[in-house]
Amino acid sequence: MNANKLREKSADQLREELANLKKESFNLRFQQATGQMENTSGIKAARRNAARVKTILNEKAAQAAE
Repeated sequence: MNANKLREKSADQLREELANLKKESFNLRFQQATGQMENTSGIKAARRNAARVKTILNEKAAQAAE
């Protein structure tokens, strides 16, 4: 996920993307807890992507407040 591509999206699209990433993160944690997960790096990637989306949302909110 590229930050430049995220900046092109609207706030509603970013919120939808964040919701999808949170669902993905939950599913990955559930797989890890049940021992079904093969690649544990997915948890870290999903968490970082969610943080990236939150950062872009905060940037957009700060720009709107100016």
